[in-house]
Amino acid sequence: MSLGNPVAAESRSALATPTLSSSLVIFLAICCGAVVANLYYAQPIVELIAPSIGLSSANASLIVSLTQFGYAIGLLFLVPLADLLENRRLLVGFTLAAAVCLAGAALSTTPSLFLISSLLIGLTSVAVQILVPLAAHMAPEASRGRVVGNIMSGLLLGILLSRPISSTLAEAFGWRGVFFGAAGLMAFMAVVMGLLLPRRVPTHQASYAQLIGSVFTLARRYAVLRERSLYQGLLFAAFSSFWTIAPIELVRHYGFSQTEVAIFALVGAVGAIAAPIAGRLADAGHGVRGTLAALLLAPLSLIAGSLSGAGWLWMVVTAVALDFAVQLNMVLGQREIYALDPHSRARLNAVYMTSIFVGGALGSLIASPLYEHVGWPLFACMAALPPLAALILFILRPRG
Repeated sequence: MSLGNPVAAESRSALATPTLSSSLVIFLAICCGAVVANLYYAQPIVELIAPSIGLSSANASLIVSLTQFGYAIGLLFLVPLADLLENRRLLVGFTLAAAVCLAGAALSTTPSLFLISSLLIGLTSVAVQILVPLAAHMAPEASRGRVVGNIMSGLLLGILLSRPISSTLAEAFGWRGVFFGAAGLMAFMAVVMGLLLPRRVPTHQASYAQLIGSVFTLARRYAVLRERSLYQGLLFAAFSSFWTIAPIELVRHYGFSQTEVAIFALVGAVGAIAAPIAGRLADAGHGVRGTLAALLLAPLSLIAGSLSGAGWLWMVVTAVALDFAVQLNMVLGQREIYALDPHSRARLNAVYMTSIFVGGALGSLIASPLYEHVGWPLFACMAALPPLAALILFILRPRG
């Protein structure tokens, strides 16, 4: 499919691109964190939600995995619209829809209603993956890695801080209070986005069917996109399975309260420092070394978490190191794929992030039954297998 005249399109795009100030970067990072948190509020409080709605322990991880499957569907079929329709309007619409779905989850009293709401929460929280390409589009080439890294810091902080915030609020107001609070936050963020974000009208011209078809065309065209998507999907499978089970293990076997689980998750947020580091490594041309370090650190961190003798302290080591590795590799991958085709960044990002969250959803899906069957030490060792596979594939990949 023709992408039009690249030179002319680039000229039009440059004229229409607003200046990306430091304050706007901070605002975009906050937006990313606030929206992506919707996917993870349920993770540390699954043990509270499941009995309340009549869901068995073996099926409790469906709460997390269905949200991530919904997000993956939205990434594939909704995010590409950012290359076709005005971006600010999309962002406001999706964020308002997320507010409605979060309120629906808070009001649910049966497993079916809550799980449907979980799927829709994921589907409507894709606004975050429109914000990141928007920032990449607005950033100068020389600083694009740093800008994306800073915004991804906000995204990872949203992922990591959502857990302690959720645990703390659940202890004070119950799990329904968590979802009502998130619904109110999304409604507020939608208003602020509408007031502060610049308009961006894409230059790409196509029907929706052609647009979705071009997503698969891009995946076939670029080997780098396929490779990076696979590596990060495998890492995120381990990341998601760890964070699905770690709160359960801490509550059951170490007697943690929800507040203590919140502190544990807060410590894990230290891994967010990887994002700006990754952006600077990418801008300096050290992407290969950074990727190797991330893919090596992830399985080692999970193996450390399986060790006995130090109790939950090894789990703290795993949380920090795994979060660091996942974030480092994610930003390095984004920097690489955004350079493939400046006019298709939303669709490139859709392929990349869909693969990541399919991996995360699968990791969450098998986490509960696997943990219930084999226990924590063996579960942690088995969770190390996907990132170990990514490391082997990276080492053996064809050069050039």
